[in-house]
Amino acid sequence: MHLTINLILLESVKMAKCEICGKGVRTGNSISHSHLKTRRKWKPNIQKVKAYIDGRVKRIKVCVQCLKSGKVQKAI
Repeated sequence: MHLTINLILLESVKMAKCEICGKGVRTGNSISHSHLKTRRKWKPNIQKVKAYIDGRVKRIKVCVQCLKSGKVQKAI
């Protein structure tokens, strides 16, 4: 039971990953006013885009910073 839950959680973490720079989910603590700490996640802004990869059009998952910096050439 626990193994299947862990595999499902790993798959959800893999989905939020940039295929260009490798940026993924970051974890840390959310700290309240009373300094109570709970675990939280920061997810990157991932977009599915059609881009030219090795001269072919391919659908990839890319973070917005890679799109803005010109690391990816979008297909029209």
